Amino acid sequence: MSEPDLDPRLPLIQNADLKDKLVLVRVDHNVVKKGEIHDPYRIDATLGTLYNIVERGGRLILMTHVGRTRDKETSHIKVDDDTSVHPVVDYLERKLHTKFVVPQFPVHPEWGIREIDTSINWCIRDLLAHRVGGIYLPNTRWFEGEEATGEKRQRFAVQLAGLADVFVNDAFGSWQAHVSTVDVTKHLPSFAGFLLQKELSNLKHVLEPDRPFVAVVAGAKYDTKIGPLYQIYKKVDHLILGGIIYNTFLCAKHDIHVRGVSETDIQAAKDLVNLDKVAKKVIELPFLVESDTIEGRVEGKYRTRSIKDFKKGDQFGYFLDVPPESFDATGVAEVIGSAKTIFVNAVMGLTPHFYEGSEKLDRTIDQNRRAQKFYGGGDTLQEFKNLSPGLYLAAMDSAQYFFFTGGGTVLKAIEEGTPYGLEPVEALIENGGSTPKNPAHRILSETA
Repeated sequence: MSEPDLDPRLPLIQNADLKDKLVLVRVDHNVVKKGEIHDPYRIDATLGTLYNIVERGGRLILMTHVGRTRDKETSHIKVDDDTSVHPVVDYLERKLHTKFVVPQFPVHPEWGIREIDTSINWCIRDLLAHRVGGIYLPNTRWFEGEEATGEKRQRFAVQLAGLADVFVNDAFGSWQAHVSTVDVTKHLPSFAGFLLQKELSNLKHVLEPDRPFVAVVAGAKYDTKIGPLYQIYKKVDHLILGGIIYNTFLCAKHDIHVRGVSETDIQAAKDLVNLDKVAKKVIELPFLVESDTIEGRVEGKYRTRSIKDFKKGDQFGYFLDVPPESFDATGVAEVIGSAKTIFVNAVMGLTPHFYEGSEKLDRTIDQNRRAQKFYGGGDTLQEFKNLSPGLYLAAMDSAQYFFFTGGGTVLKAIEEGTPYGLEPVEALIENGGSTPKNPAHRILSETA
């Protein structure tokens, strides 16, 4: 049964012929930091799709990106254990009691993996013979072609498509137009997996919310959130800000200076300040935690500040958290408590030392028993789980909560005004379906 509220043009995995097919699945298992998994939620969320493929006779070839591997200045690709998929593979093997193989390809010291060579045929042979449960490709960002242009990009798309009979996209969190999310659909019958369907369906409740609608948005940089922030502002009844975004807003509104906030961002935030003079949607959290250092919670070097004491030209240290009493303040608690839809893409403090704001935010939201609550973003979910594990587990089983696997994707969809403007989703609609396009894997397998 398909998820409700989906665009009828979207090709669904339910309608794919998977029996005896090699199925290339793009997942968002980007949960590894410095070689360790901190929260497997995004892996677990894809297991339904993976089980369905195998149960219907398909053989799995998985791929994901992990971290950021490309140097912005040199464009060189760094291949190392910190961004390897091996921790994900180890987790899947323990979870599913089957073996996954990770193919090894030659690595160029500057350009990463330049191609998928025919050595992978041995892996495919073992997969078809059920000697392994699945193939897990190396980090897609290790491949030179993944984010390339021109011939390199086209070549990698054909090589990826050459591995399989069918492509399934189940990577809601990967909205960027890369080869493994977009270009591969041009060469294979392509479908949306169950997780992608579920998240697209739930996006409708954020884009067309029951009101009052409250959004809580935070971030480490103001400039990267400007576009989505203005679109969110248009849609919400109330907006709560956190992190550098909130610090920047306060600087622009009160004409103060806070360490770590750039003058460029302050100027950019003045547009939002002017906009809010009329609509008054931004709910100011009245207290902040100022610290002299970002190295930790050092006794004697942090204190609580009240925004009502701000004076033009004041200079402050780092604002690294929102103390719990901010959420008990008149106006703040009422706004959260009366909401019917709440969207959260926010860690309020600089963790792990400044965490009280995030913990209090989650507990305040949970006290609203009538609202539908939507959380998005790996960091947001990880901090929720770390700070309030009991509440997190209860929320996982609650119909009032939904956890998106990609907060950035939700923000992008809000900016676009529709989830069907996301390029990987557009690619499925434009190129998807069951019509065979490029049986290129025969070329590889016949040479094995």
